[in-house]
Amino acid sequence: MKYLLLFLFFIGSVHLSLAQNYSIKGRILEFGSDQSIPNATILLLTFSDSLQVDGMISDIDGNFDIESIKEGEYILKVQYLGYQDLFKTVQLKEDIDLGNLKLKETATELGEVTISARRSTGVNKSDTTLFNADAFKTMKDASAQTLVEKLPGVTMMDGALQAQGEAIAQILVDGKPFFGGDVKTALQNLPAEVIQGIEIFDQKSEKAQLSGFDDGERMKTINIITKPNRRKGQFGKISAGYGTDDRYLLGASINAFNEDQRITFTGLSNNINVQDFSSDPNVQGNNRPQNGIIKTNILGLNYTDQIGEKLKISGSYLYRTRENNGISSLFREYVTDSENDQTYSENSLNTRKNQDHRFDMRLEYNINEKNRIVYRPRFSASNDRENSSFFGESLNADGPLNQTENVRTADNDDFDIDNRLYYGHKFDKEGRSLTVRLNAGYHWNKDLAFRKATNIYYQPTERTEIINQRIQRERTGTNWETSFSYTEPLGQYGQMELEYEIGNRANDSDQLTFDILNEDLSEFNLALDTALSNTFESKYLTQEVELGYQYRREKVQVQIEGQYQNASLQNDQGFPAPFDLNRTFESFLPTVRFDYKFSDNTNMEIDYDTDTDAPSVQQLQSVIDNSNPLQLRTGNLNLDQSYSNRLRLRFRSRNPDTDKSWFVFAQARLVENSVANSSFIAEETTELPGGIILEKGSQLFRPVNLDGFQDFRSWVSYGMPLGFIKSNLNINGGLSYNKRPGQVNGELSFNNSSRLSTGISISSNISDQVDFNISTRMSFNNVENTLNTNLNNKYYNQSTRLNFSWIIWEGFIYRLDLNHQINSGLSAGFDNNFLLMNMSLGKKIFNNQRGEISLNVYDLLGQNTSVRRNVTDVYIEDVQNNVLQRYFMLTFSFNLRRFSKGMDMNDYNEMVNDGNEPRRN
Repeated sequence: MKYLLLFLFFIGSVHLSLAQNYSIKGRILEFGSDQSIPNATILLLTFSDSLQVDGMISDIDGNFDIESIKEGEYILKVQYLGYQDLFKTVQLKEDIDLGNLKLKETATELGEVTISARRSTGVNKSDTTLFNADAFKTMKDASAQTLVEKLPGVTMMDGALQAQGEAIAQILVDGKPFFGGDVKTALQNLPAEVIQGIEIFDQKSEKAQLSGFDDGERMKTINIITKPNRRKGQFGKISAGYGTDDRYLLGASINAFNEDQRITFTGLSNNINVQDFSSDPNVQGNNRPQNGIIKTNILGLNYTDQIGEKLKISGSYLYRTRENNGISSLFREYVTDSENDQTYSENSLNTRKNQDHRFDMRLEYNINEKNRIVYRPRFSASNDRENSSFFGESLNADGPLNQTENVRTADNDDFDIDNRLYYGHKFDKEGRSLTVRLNAGYHWNKDLAFRKATNIYYQPTERTEIINQRIQRERTGTNWETSFSYTEPLGQYGQMELEYEIGNRANDSDQLTFDILNEDLSEFNLALDTALSNTFESKYLTQEVELGYQYRREKVQVQIEGQYQNASLQNDQGFPAPFDLNRTFESFLPTVRFDYKFSDNTNMEIDYDTDTDAPSVQQLQSVIDNSNPLQLRTGNLNLDQSYSNRLRLRFRSRNPDTDKSWFVFAQARLVENSVANSSFIAEETTELPGGIILEKGSQLFRPVNLDGFQDFRSWVSYGMPLGFIKSNLNINGGLSYNKRPGQVNGELSFNNSSRLSTGISISSNISDQVDFNISTRMSFNNVENTLNTNLNNKYYNQSTRLNFSWIIWEGFIYRLDLNHQINSGLSAGFDNNFLLMNMSLGKKIFNNQRGEISLNVYDLLGQNTSVRRNVTDVYIEDVQNNVLQRYFMLTFSFNLRRFSKGMDMNDYNEMVNDGNEPRRN
């Protein structure tokens, strides 16, 4: 604590020394329309010799604020591509607000040649990294995802896009939600050519935005800033293709933008495993190989508008049907308390047909300057039909233990609705506010399944068992929560928050299992199996009181919070025997956050927080699930809530002069009373409560609370331009460690797994005629088990990818997508290395070259496969799935581009030229 106080004293001394510095702020607008211009470059130059003192880029609303400038006379220079430079003399003796600065469009003669120095790719501003889109070269028909993947600190990890070591949770377009949390759909529905800038930041919660007091809830967010002259018009892409083995693809993405009103339609139908509309002609290049053979149909709609000056609305709807025919095999090694190791292998066939509806909306109503309401409803409904079968077999050192042949059909329905309402009021005194939050949700699902199984138990004597069952499960759940938050300024830089929150989660879960005694075409003769049936209700009521203090200066922010939580967990079982269990938990949950800005382009964040988590109704309900008769599962009424501690570090640094950047992320988490698996492996025939017989070698899994869960992960990224090949280099690496507790036959065990990973990528920045992105990522993994050292294992994985596009000559375009995987150290038969090669040759057509006909081949070498390793607290398994393999397809695509405002040289060259006179399509 002594060192912390000395450090804070030092920070305060630094700020006192800067007390005579001033700031300059203003807003950049387009002359004639008063539209804001984001991503404009603002430079502050000395009046005497025009040396640069400071600079920045305007935000999404065109605002800028240059801080910590010494008294003196300066020249402010504003520049933006396609507009005349603006110069303004500034005499700085106090903080200055320049108001609106308007830029005029500049006409470019066709014969003019412009030579300019390399433009900075971006800057850091506090917790936001802002990139200039025109500093990254892409093909003219490239998607926003192609552009985003070129940005420093952005990587594709296991099919999910990550930025600065964290998964991207949402996409905004000009600050407004775009297709909810569907990141892939959002990025594929925007062409790169309409993008002016890209912001990457951690968006605060709705409550924090209303109150101004940070509650620690963040979402890694990308905000795409569109070009001002691309905000009014229609643009998109239409694709259709047919190939060998009756493979087909039909997709469209159409955007209609009219300033604030924006409508996007997306549609897709295919049987080539494409899950989202893709503007990539190689299609699969944006996704890791999908398991199974998948047929998908999608209809989606996104709408955004601003009605008047007070109401903003955005929403999206998605309807999807999908059929997946899967084949998989797995090999599992169990943690046991003896050297007589037990393994399990399984081969399965699975056909699933599902359809789902998803809808979400955000409505923001600014009543006046001091009152604002935000309403966010969400709705989803789905139906899933399953027809599956599998053969599973367990063995130990003495030979086969048991086997099962299992056939299952199921019809599952799910329905969820959630409503979130926020109200914020700001009082006349700055920093004083009241925020009210209301949440309410309803959830329902109903499953109906039929199962037939033939089980053979070999030890000690052979026995055969036949199962013919009807399983009916129905769950309903409601949840509500409300909170009141009051903030009050304390001194010039401090703010206090007092918050009260109360909420309840109630769930009813009924499972009824019937033995089918005989069946015919008209009806079943059923008998209730009481050992496999249960009715259960759980309620979880929480009340929380929180007191927090926040200190904020220009460069430093410190926040300390303390929360007292009282939680009541009530479990009631109605059948087969009435039983109830009520418990109360009391917790103190501290939070500390420290943010320091070394400069406009370098900052650091450190935060420590705590949280509790209640067990789910599935984990609590004590009913046997015999989906796999060799591996039974049940719940545990006696589960407690878990308590977690998390420490997180983020560091960002960027040099705008050299475009070199650093990103560092590290997180450590400790969990007390974590919900882990307890595995009971029968060493002899055992009778369970309810009369269920567990034969030798069969297993019963049950959740229990265990201490000792530890998790650490870190990620470092370094990016820099490679001028000699006009490309960008990214180097990243990470270290992770996980200690996962488990229980085997009453003995505590720990699976300790560590991973060292590193990667490198080079993305071209040459021209719009040649584009490539090459990357490789490798990981070294080590797994150790404290109970059974026979499971100690080291394995290695390397993934290398190349995307290459080249306009060869006269509109002929060649594309190549390579994905090479190396796996070593896995179980026998799973060390599969493969090279997935996709290729296409196309020809641009029409005078404006907006159309294209291409011949595509997927998996040219016929090597595509899917294999992965899973490490849990009670076993280590390797899984292999069937995937789509080689096919050829002829595809036609058309890029729609129709803008009604603004024209520059690129626009002119895209126009059809008749008699040297330009005309619009």
